[in-house]
Parts: sequence; C-alpha cells; structure tokens
Amino acid sequence: MVRKIIIIILALLILFGAYLIASKMAASRSIPKPVESTLVTPVTIIEVTNGTAPITLKTSGNIVAKNHVEIFSEVMGVFEKSDRAFKPGTRFAKGDVLMRINSDELRANIRAQKSGLINQVTLLLPDLKLDYPEAFAKWNKYVSDFDLTQPLATLPETTSEREKLFIIGRGLQSTYYNIENLETRLAKYVIRAPFSGVLTDVAINPGAVVRNGQKLAGFISTAVYEMEVNINVSYLDLLRVGKKVQLHNLERTNSWTGRVARINGVVDQSTQTIKVYIDVSGKGLREGLYLEADLEVNNLENIFEIDRKLLYDDNKLFVVRDSFLASIEVNPVFYNESTVVVEGLPDGTKVLSRIIPGAHEGMRVSIDEL
Repeated sequence: MVRKIIIIILALLILFGAYLIASKMAASRSIPKPVESTLVTPVTIIEVTNGTAPITLKTSGNIVAKNHVEIFSEVMGVFEKSDRAFKPGTRFAKGDVLMRINSDELRANIRAQKSGLINQVTLLLPDLKLDYPEAFAKWNKYVSDFDLTQPLATLPETTSEREKLFIIGRGLQSTYYNIENLETRLAKYVIRAPFSGVLTDVAINPGAVVRNGQKLAGFISTAVYEMEVNINVSYLDLLRVGKKVQLHNLERTNSWTGRVARINGVVDQSTQTIKVYIDVSGKGLREGLYLEADLEVNNLENIFEIDRKLLYDDNKLFVVRDSFLASIEVNPVFYNESTVVVEGLPDGTKVLSRIIPGAHEGMRVSIDEL
C-alpha cells in the first residue's frame, strides 16, 4: 500500500516538473512583430497645361467627278466616226464630236420639205403683189435668199392681221414648223462633248447600229471632283459652305485643299449624321480615289488633349495627389481617332500618362521622372 502511494507521488512530481519546463520554454520564445505592408506603385504623369486648339474632324471617303454624264442616243442610225478614238480614257475638249451618226435619210427628207416650202412661198408671190404690195418685197427676198443646204431661215414677220391670216391659210407656218422640228432632230445625230473630259466606258464601236434610247458611253470632267462625307449632327452649327478642307491620301504622300460645297438638309435618323460635300481639284486625282479629310470646324479655349484610353466611365480620369491616386470628372468635348479633348482640368494637374493595372482611388504611387 505504501509502495503505491510513493509511485503516485513520484508520477505527480514528474508531471509538475514537465509543466514547469514547458512553461519556461514558452515564456523564453521570442515572437516577431508583424511588419506593415507599404507597397508603392511607380507611375508616369503628364502635367496639365490648358490652351487653345483647333477642333479638326477627321473623315474619309471616295471622290467622284462632279460633272459625270451618261450619254444615250435619241436617234437611230449607223455610228460613223468620232473626232478621236472612241475608247475609255480618250480625252475630248468641250465641243469636240464624240459620235457622228449617219443621217443621210433625214437630210434628204429635210431637203424635200424645204423644197416644198419654197414652192409654196413662190406660188404666193403673185397674190401678195396684188393684195399685199407692202409685204411683197420681204417675201420675194426670202425666196431669193433661200438655200436648201443651209439651216432653215426664219419666215418674214407679218405686219398686219390680214397678211397673217393669209399666210396661215396657205399652210406656210405648218410646213415651216415641221421642217424646224426635223432640223432639231438632225442635230441629235452629232453628239458633242458637253465639257472637257474623258470617256470612262463605251458601249458601242464605230460601224455598229445605234438604237434609240441606247446607252453609248460614260463621260466625266477631270477638272473638279467631289467627296461625300458623313459628319455628326452635333457639329452642324460649326460648319459652313466655303470652309477649306485639307485632304490627303492614305500614305500622306500627296495632299490637296478642298472646300465645303454643299451641306445636305436631311439628317440620317439611324446614325444622326449629315452628308457634307467637298469639292477638290488638282493633279493626281482620279475618280474612285480614297482620301482622308481634315475638316477644321472651330477653335476651343481652356482645353487639354489626352489619350482616349485614360478616360474611364466616359468622363473620369485618375490624377496623382500627395502620392495617392484620385479620380476627377472632366467634360469630353471632342473625340479624335486616338485622343480626346477635355475641359475641366486645372493647370498643373498631374494626370496619369498611361493605364495602371488595378488602379483605384487611394492607391499609393510614386512618380517616375522621365
């Protein structure tokens, strides 16, 4: 019994000793203090300096000849000849014969009608001499001067109502107007260039039969070209007819100065744009050439231009204040292809020059010197 008591006491002493040793070891262990995180993101900035700058609308499109006609035939006959080769690319001056159509049959008909007219007048001369002696001299002269090969001369004017009724009663005026109509039709057998230009396409060759209403060719003037562009209706009040426009090709190796010729009066409801027509002329222009246009519409004051990518939520920018990012609202007034012009940035404001991943208000930053 005594032996069991001694064993229990020894066991308790061992346990107590172990506890004391463990407590001392725990007390002597050094616990490191937590380290506060101080992550700083380096950024580059642009310091705002507001100024005045022109607002330039950038747009593009194809140019077409301002004077462009499709030539159709109003008569029928054989295509005889042209002053020059009747082929695409051939140039003609204003008034040159583009096409001459055979008119022998119509000419013979006109000569026959003229012969009939002069016979009618000749038969009237005896009656005129007796009943209207004051009118005889002018009608006699008309017969003497009449030439079948020349354009029809105008009938002498009647000087009295009785003379007028006498001439009408003999059918002279009816015959005269019939011949005048035939001569008008005869003029359509010769098609002349309406302006100096070039053939763009042809639909017939010399020797072929021309039919009434048939398309013969396309003809354009190379003096002035026109470019149609779409402009947002919000800039309509800034545009005016006559305003100069700078145009250039895609490679920017050639440039031309045009002007606003017309502004359409109808707004496209789906796009809220309006069509503006720009006239341009100069060397190197061809119909269908694709050009870019820089249309300066107005000057704005107290504005600053930044990269469009820096704008978020449509009207906010990140700026640096006391080593922290802050958000500021601006007023975008004009968008270019890659930049935006804004109002509302005080001079000296430090705006981020490029996007920072994960940027947020209160973010600690440091400014890198470039």
